[in-house]
Amino acid sequence: MLVTSKKMLLDAASKGYAVPAINTQGGNYDIIWAVCKAAEDLRSPVMLAHYVATGGYSGHDWFVQVCRWCAQKVSVPVAIHLDHGDGFGICMEALKLGFTSLMIDGSAKPIEENAAMANEVLKVAQCFDVPVEAEVGELLRLDNLGAVMENRNIVDPEEVRRFLALCTPDSLAIGIGNAHGYYKGEPDIHLEVLEAVRKFTDIPLVLHGCTGMKEEIIKEAIGLGVAKINFGTEIRYKYVEHLEEGMRALDHQGHSWKLSRFANEKLQEDVRKIILLAGSQGKV
Repeated sequence: MLVTSKKMLLDAASKGYAVPAINTQGGNYDIIWAVCKAAEDLRSPVMLAHYVATGGYSGHDWFVQVCRWCAQKVSVPVAIHLDHGDGFGICMEALKLGFTSLMIDGSAKPIEENAAMANEVLKVAQCFDVPVEAEVGELLRLDNLGAVMENRNIVDPEEVRRFLALCTPDSLAIGIGNAHGYYKGEPDIHLEVLEAVRKFTDIPLVLHGCTGMKEEIIKEAIGLGVAKINFGTEIRYKYVEHLEEGMRALDHQGHSWKLSRFANEKLQEDVRKIILLAGSQGKV
C-alpha cells in the first residue's frame, strides 16, 4: 500500500530498527517488484528510491506509475522517495507526480543556504503531508576504483545543531565518512558523530552509502538513531549479475521476460538480506 515515509521512519526511530530505501534504477519493474515482493514476504515497510539521473531513460512519471502499481499489489507500507533532489524545481516536480517522500540535498552549500533550501521545499511539501529529508555534510564521491575524490563530509555535530536551529526536516542524513559507490578497503565511518547528534535531537537519521559497509557498523548506526538505510550500488550490480547468470543458465529462447523473472526472483533474496539487516522484518 502506498504511504508517505513519515510514520514509517518515526516508528523505526522509536523502536530501534531502520527502513530500507532501495534505489530502483529509474522505474525498472524487475527491481521495484523485487523490493515490494521481498517486503511483503517479510512484512517490512520499504522505500522505493529514485535518483534524478536514472529517470533519464524511462521518465520520472513512468517511475511513479510503476511504483504505485507495485505498491498497490502488496499490503505493507511502501513510500516513493526522491533521493538527492538538488533544488526546489525537481522537488516540486516530484511532488506533482505523486512522490510520497522527498529529499532536498543542499549539503554542498553553507549551513544557512542549505537550511534555506530545505525550508523552501518544506513549506510546500507540508501542505500535502509529504515528508522531507535534508542532508548536512556532502556525501563522499568515489571514482570507479573506489578511491575518494574529495573528503569533506565528516560533520561537526555543532553544524548539525546550527542547521536544526534554522530548519526542521522530517529526517536528516549526516556525513560520517559514508559514500556513494563501492568502497576501496574499509570505510572510515565516524559513529561518534551520530552519538553526539543523538544527544540533542531525536529526529530520524539517515545513513546513505550502505553498500560495502560492515554489517556491524550499520547495526551500530541503527542503534544510534538511524531510521533509514540506503542501498543503491549493490542492488544495481546484483541485478545485472543475475541477468548475466540467466543468459548463461536459462534456455530462454530469446524471451526477455524469462530473464527478467529470473533476475527478479534472485534479487528478492538480496533485498530480504537488507531487510533483515535493517531489522524491519515483521514490523507491519
